[in-house]
Amino acid sequence: MNEVDRARSANMARIGSRNTTPELTVRSALHRMGYRFRLHSSRLPGKPDIVLPRLRTVIFVHGCFWHRHPGCKFAYNPKTRSEFWQAKFVGNVARDARVLGVLRDMGWKVHVIWECETKDSDVLRALLRHCLSSSESDL
Repeated sequence: MNEVDRARSANMARIGSRNTTPELTVRSALHRMGYRFRLHSSRLPGKPDIVLPRLRTVIFVHGCFWHRHPGCKFAYNPKTRSEFWQAKFVGNVARDARVLGVLRDMGWKVHVIWECETKDSDVLRALLRHCLSSSESDL
């Protein structure tokens, strides 16, 4: 393994799937709005990032790069090993669609918050209000 490969490997290893900055931002906003929730429920398919059991609602906080946010500048294609990355992204998107469908079939309301939507706190709060008001109206 050459020096570039080692550095890239170390960098990729530091990318976590839980408690990411966008996820913490969404959780903080929800908490300030008065919502209480569960995290990463292993009882549900896909281990949703945020579960609001009373509202029967789950929220996934997706990274734009990893989950291929359509039309987003952060969902760029890497220049190296493009075939590997393309296969990886296709698999991620297929898995996401499958998990969201299963949760909906189970009667859960499913929302996806994209990483780029967490950058502006006003936009995020409005988005969360919209998502959760539709969930509350169904009670």
